[in-house]
Amino acid sequence: MRKLALHWQILIAIGLAVTVGYLVNLNTTDDFVPNILGVDVIAILSYIGKLFLNALKMIIVPLVTSSIIVGVAGIGSGGKIGALGGKTLLFYVSTTLAAILVGLLVINVVNPGIADGKPAGELLALEAPPADLMETISDKDASDVAEVFLRMVPENIFKAAAEGQMLGLIFFAILFGFFMSHLTHQFAEPLFNFWNGVFHVMMSMTEWIMKFAPIGVFGLVAKVVAETGFDAGKPLAYFALSVLAALAIHALITLPLLLRYVGKVRPYLTLSKMSPALLTAFSTASSSATLPVTMDKIEDEVGVSNEVSSFVLPLGATVNMNGTALYECAAAMFIAQAYGMDLTFGTQFTIVAIALMTSIGVAGVPSASLVAIAIILAAIGLPVEAIGVLLVFDRILDMARTSVNIWGDASCATIVARLQGEKTKVGIEES
Repeated sequence: MRKLALHWQILIAIGLAVTVGYLVNLNTTDDFVPNILGVDVIAILSYIGKLFLNALKMIIVPLVTSSIIVGVAGIGSGGKIGALGGKTLLFYVSTTLAAILVGLLVINVVNPGIADGKPAGELLALEAPPADLMETISDKDASDVAEVFLRMVPENIFKAAAEGQMLGLIFFAILFGFFMSHLTHQFAEPLFNFWNGVFHVMMSMTEWIMKFAPIGVFGLVAKVVAETGFDAGKPLAYFALSVLAALAIHALITLPLLLRYVGKVRPYLTLSKMSPALLTAFSTASSSATLPVTMDKIEDEVGVSNEVSSFVLPLGATVNMNGTALYECAAAMFIAQAYGMDLTFGTQFTIVAIALMTSIGVAGVPSASLVAIAIILAAIGLPVEAIGVLLVFDRILDMARTSVNIWGDASCATIVARLQGEKTKVGIEES
């Protein structure tokens, strides 16, 4: 019998969680809380969800460190870091930053974390952080931007890892990977093999943990519904619509403008020719699984050479995650709003900076967004457990942001090919 795909398992788990949570909510009064063998049902649901989140948090440090070191070392030692590599990396960083800023703008305008003029944390059953922590966070201003760069260079990398100071760990991993690629082959090869082995082990562990995602999602979602009923639905729906709107702006305005004025191609014709790859990405929610389709369409339909596509697209499937970065930023902002956090320039700059770096560091990992959002929340001082509320609409948003990731890769390949002097089937001169 064919095994049910993970995303269907998660969707079924969400449906069951909503049903169970609502039944518990209906039967909960001031004098009575449903229990199993004398144990509060809500406490059981909370325990299940926390166990899943702890498993995700457990793998963050080795996963991010090994992923970045291997990725940076691979780029630096690939022999293509010249003109082609430089243009590709510049485009990837620029469009990822643009996507993050679009997400930041939309969330600031819509304010989905505010319900009826008040933070939606209570509706979402979020446990408030200590008052002194919130006061410390709210005191941040523009001058605290300098602190972001100071935290990038920790005095003790092991202490930074133990305390979850991911900004410093990411910076260290980038430097380590870069300088590792410049060692002689005698020393570089065993180091690369070691870190690559660690990365593949962490990938396997992540895939194993994600097999329990339906159970974890059930606990997290059921707990929220059990405590709040359907009151949490409104802010979460606003958040999901805000993310979809931001993704649409980036995909249909930002990237087409770059294609038109930098690549000198017809953007919507390019979009039409890439539609099979985008639909594949939407259905699979996997950039890596979509890669063969993306390469086929970019070469046969758009007319990009294999020399460009074979370098730009595999690299993009690993490090260029426009949609993922946008979502990470939007999710962190939404949760911060829900907690009533004063989102000063310094705080928002921190969110943008970490979203940019983590989108590169954990891009190719299943449920990378959960890991990255956990890093961002920890960096700005909010409880990682808050990501549980995001899981209700995460599947549809995952499908949408993966399609945007693929569209970003295809746009980059097309523009880089044009900047390399190639003619394509979608160039303006061919119209």
